[in-house]
Amino acid sequence: MTEPRTLIMGAVAYDPKVVTIWEGFKAWFAPAGLAFDYVLYSNYEAQVQAHLAGHLHVAWNSPLAWLQAERAAARRGRRAEAIAMRDTDRDLTSLILVRADSPIESVAQLSGKRVGVGASDSPQATLLPLLHLAEAGLEPHRDFQVVEHDALFGKHGDHIGGERDAARALVAGTVEAACVIDGNHLAFTREGTLPSNGVRVLAQTAKYDHCNFTVFDDAPASLVSRFRELLLSMSYDDPVVRPLLDLEGLKQWTVGRTEGYAALGRAIDRFGSIDAFLAQVG
Repeated sequence: MTEPRTLIMGAVAYDPKVVTIWEGFKAWFAPAGLAFDYVLYSNYEAQVQAHLAGHLHVAWNSPLAWLQAERAAARRGRRAEAIAMRDTDRDLTSLILVRADSPIESVAQLSGKRVGVGASDSPQATLLPLLHLAEAGLEPHRDFQVVEHDALFGKHGDHIGGERDAARALVAGTVEAACVIDGNHLAFTREGTLPSNGVRVLAQTAKYDHCNFTVFDDAPASLVSRFRELLLSMSYDDPVVRPLLDLEGLKQWTVGRTEGYAALGRAIDRFGSIDAFLAQVG
């Protein structure tokens, strides 16, 4: 089979800035000899299905989309690989916050309480924190009320509106606890969504990884190899590249790894989060 001339990447349009990012990358790749183009999807489920159907060669996937792609591929006798990720995709944690004046001092005391989470498909603001509570002995929806903030369902929490809404609910007192990724805890404090010294950390999840570039084993090998090589060569000192890296939230691309998705794998197994999707794609 003749290898295609252009590498096609899929990405989810969670924010208008993604056009600026990938147009910039496309322009940067061209002088290096890589013909590159991209297709934007409104949600990760559509992107994973398109990838499985062969409409693209590489996907910029959320951690949940990675597991969707990996497991759907395995069902078909195919193999998925995470070829690269951002330096900022590694070793993240999520926090369960309570108000500073809350009498709650332990996870056990969340029994019977309202816990605010992000979108129902958000790994960082819903699935992983709920797994943390479940593995500590508190079963979601049984031992405590889960209050979801479903901003832009299908984008797997990449749009942080749901997390922000959960934080606001905590401040307003409509929930007793709120789940956010550690970086957004700092961001929400800087922007004033969370008052300085107004909340405290009740619990913190184990470390996990976030997004990656995913390919299947039938991807065009030389194009993928060149794409990865160019990503890893990008320097934050390059004045052309730096604004694009800033928009995408990294300083350096790193080699992909998958061990950081183990906890999310346990979460989706426990909660059945992708069962309907896998049944749909076959």
